[in-house]
Amino acid sequence: MILRRLSLTALLLAMTGTVVAGVLPEDRADVLYHLYDGGGVEIDGPSILVRKKIGKSVSVVGNYYVDMVSSASIDVITTASPYTEERKQWSLGMDYLRGNTTMRVNYVSSEESDYDAETVSFSVSQDMFGDLTTLTLGYALGDDLVRRSDDPSFERNLDKQIYSIGLTQVLTKNLISTLNFETITDEGYLNNPYRSVRYTDLGSALGYSFEPELYPNTRTSNALGLRARYYLPYRAAIEGEYRYFIDTWDIEGHTAALTYIHPWGDFTFTGKFRYHTQTGAHFYSDLFSRSEATNFRGRDKELSALQSYTFKLKAAYELLNDDGNDWGFIKKAKVTASVDLLHVDYDNFSDLTALAPIGDEPLYKLDADIFQIFFTFWY
Repeated sequence: MILRRLSLTALLLAMTGTVVAGVLPEDRADVLYHLYDGGGVEIDGPSILVRKKIGKSVSVVGNYYVDMVSSASIDVITTASPYTEERKQWSLGMDYLRGNTTMRVNYVSSEESDYDAETVSFSVSQDMFGDLTTLTLGYALGDDLVRRSDDPSFERNLDKQIYSIGLTQVLTKNLISTLNFETITDEGYLNNPYRSVRYTDLGSALGYSFEPELYPNTRTSNALGLRARYYLPYRAAIEGEYRYFIDTWDIEGHTAALTYIHPWGDFTFTGKFRYHTQTGAHFYSDLFSRSEATNFRGRDKELSALQSYTFKLKAAYELLNDDGNDWGFIKKAKVTASVDLLHVDYDNFSDLTALAPIGDEPLYKLDADIFQIFFTFWY
């Protein structure tokens, strides 16, 4: 579930782009297809987004997204059976512009066989100091319902709140930077109802047995991010990012990325390298000493200490520009394709599929490819 939500966030950000206070987004439609393939998991599906202005002060946006999942990941094959499922999501949003202030409201609803989620968000952005500074405040409230596909009576609630503040500053004619701070509070059922932990069991042929994981029912995380983009004299740009993350589960993460953007005729090429490292949660263990050894226990590999490396290549081509020619009501059109190569090293998560004796098990490594292609039409 975590992987799908992270990938979905990235996809939506890629499609919608950055909204600037004081200016309504352009009328546009995006049609996207994405594919994630790695670690025994395959996720693919389409998405359609349409945005339209109403008068000079209002812009509305709608999005429909389908996520088709086929999973035989290491978490699944060591404790359960491979599965397939479909997740559908739709969202509606509106921007309202008044002077230099932009207010945004958005509603997102998603459904799958064992998880329903609803999120309402609101933000307000204000341009100041001759439009060189933009301050944005945001709030989101999520109401999720966790179920089990093999137990109709199992239902657990999960409530989320997100508070954010962002400051964008034009520093020079070539340099712009953004500073963001975000706090997320989670309360309710936070673990996966299917995942298990393992513990030492001398009576087992393997030397260990499994039992359900058990997480704390609250979590608070804070993240501070800084991004700066510098426009080079030959129309290219270079962008640097850093993000610091810490939460009440003792996970501390650092993420850094460097991006180079180069236009060439009707093409725009982008290359990006991203590095992430984090510590493990205080209740995580690859192998517990006994059954119910601690009050809380988890063996989700994403809660382990890890390092990840992502290399991204992206190319965009203008099928139709705004030089006066058009396709009927379509003024501009662009196609964008990208591929991400992801590698993750887990510091304390053993690969049980190797069937090695306890202590000789290799650490798990994940390699995944993420492909996206989408068409954008301005009208």
